[in-house]
Amino acid sequence: MEKQTKGQGEVNMHDEMRRAFGLLSGKWKLEIMWLLHQRVHRFGELRKAIPGITQHMLTAQLRELEMDGLVSRTVFAEVPPRVEYEITSKARGLGPTMEALAKWWKEYGKSVPVKPSSRGRKSTTR
Repeated sequence: MEKQTKGQGEVNMHDEMRRAFGLLSGKWKLEIMWLLHQRVHRFGELRKAIPGITQHMLTAQLRELEMDGLVSRTVFAEVPPRVEYEITSKARGLGPTMEALAKWWKEYGKSVPVKPSSRGRKSTTR
């Protein structure tokens, strides 16, 4: 395996990948990004689509993704206010990665044990 750390003055890919992983770290960020990769969502739609996430945590994760330039937030001057979230062009660059993960999951997902959700808001079936 090729050494991923470099000498002084050169790019250390291990450090760079840690930064990249940090952008998407967190229990909910990948799921939020996956949903926004599919289409534009309103806040309530995201909350309903992600079982177990609280309003507070969804707000915090969306703010972090927005600050990192991966999600854009559009507020419409309406009563009541309407807010939509979508991925940015920078985040669209992650599309092939998400598609590769989906392909991997189709092949291996059934072999992964199901873990019960123990945190957050309980999902409601209607």
